[in-house]
Amino acid sequence: MGPGHGKDGGVTPSDPAPSSGTDVLSVIQSQLENALLGGPLRYTLNEVAELCGLAPARVRRLWQALGLTVDPDPDVVMFTDGDVEALRATAAIIASGAIDESLEVPAARSIGQSMSRLTEWQLNLLNTHVFTQLASAYAKTETPPQEEEIRALIDHIVDRTTELAVSLQSHMWRRHLVATTARAAARPQDSGELHELVVGFADMVGYTRLTRQIDAAALSELLDYFESEVSDVIARHNGWVIKTVGDEVMFAAERPVDAARIALELQDSFRSQKDYPDLRIGLAWGQALPRFGDLFGSVVNIAARLTGAARPGTILVDENLADALSDCEEFRFQTVRTLRLRDFQHSRLYVLRRPREEKKAAVGVEGLHDEDMGL
Repeated sequence: MGPGHGKDGGVTPSDPAPSSGTDVLSVIQSQLENALLGGPLRYTLNEVAELCGLAPARVRRLWQALGLTVDPDPDVVMFTDGDVEALRATAAIIASGAIDESLEVPAARSIGQSMSRLTEWQLNLLNTHVFTQLASAYAKTETPPQEEEIRALIDHIVDRTTELAVSLQSHMWRRHLVATTARAAARPQDSGELHELVVGFADMVGYTRLTRQIDAAALSELLDYFESEVSDVIARHNGWVIKTVGDEVMFAAERPVDAARIALELQDSFRSQKDYPDLRIGLAWGQALPRFGDLFGSVVNIAARLTGAARPGTILVDENLADALSDCEEFRFQTVRTLRLRDFQHSRLYVLRRPREEKKAAVGVEGLHDEDMGL
C-alpha cells in the first residue's frame, strides 16, 4: 500500500498531487480495482478455496487458466468478494454438468483469452477518456489534479458506463450464443467430432517491413481497417472469424460458395485502398476439429501453407474446394501445378478468380517455387 493511503484504501489529506502520466495511471488502476472488483483485495488462496468448496490447487489452476496471476505465496491477499462469487459460479456450472470437469481448464482458458482482448481495448478507451477529461478540466490552470479528484472522476465514469457495458456484453454474448448454436444445430458436437468446413487465412503482404516505415497513427489506422473490414466481409457471407493475430485473420465457413465469396470480396476491398498492402489468401476444404472457439486438423495446416505460398493479391485453394465449386459460374480456377505440401499428399492447387479476371490469373501462378510450399 503506497504512501498517503489509509488501511481501507482511501486517500488521506496528505496525498500528493500526481506529478506525471505514470502517477495518474497508478491512481486510475487503484480506483478501478476498488470500483470494479467487488471491493478491495481481502482473501488468500486458501481462504477462497474454503469459501468456494474447492481444493486450493484447483482454484490455482482455474485462475491461471483464466489468464490471471496467482502469487506463489498462499498467504498473500489477492482475491476480492467478486472473485469468490465468480469462482463459486464456475464450480456451480461444472457441478450442474453443463461443462465436464475434465474440460474446465480449457474452457477457462478460452474465456480468459476472450476477456483479455476485450478488456484491453476497453481500458485503452477508458484511460484515453480519463486523460481527455483531466486535460479539459485543467487546461486553464497550472495546478495538477489532486488524487481525490482523479478518483472522483473514475467513480463518475464507472458509475455511468459499467451498467451499460455489462448489459451490452451480456446481450451480445446471448446473440453470439444463438448464432453459434444455429451453425451447429444440424450437427450436435462432442469434444471429438470432426466437421466439414472451409478454413481460410488472409494476411497482409509486407506487413513487417511496412511497420518500420509508418508511424503509430498510420499503423493503428491500417489495423483498424483490416480488423473491421475482414469482420464485416466474413459475417456478410455467413462465415465467422476464428482469430485475428496482427496482420493475419483465420476464418471458417460451412459452405464452399460462402468461403470463395469472402476471399474475393476481401481482395476487392484491399485493392481499392491504394496505400494499403495487398492480401494473400489460402482456402482449404476438409474436416476440422472445433475446440473452444478454435479449429484444428490438417485442413487448417493446408490453408495456412497455401496462404504463405500465394502471390500478393491472389487466392490459392486446394483441390477439394475447387472440385466443390467447379459447377459454379461465378468462379473460375486456374491450375497452378501438382505440388506436394510438406507432410501431406500430392495436391493440385488452383488460383481462384472471377470470370472477368482472365488476364490477372497469371499473377497468381508466376513465381511459385517448391520452397514456397515448404518442401
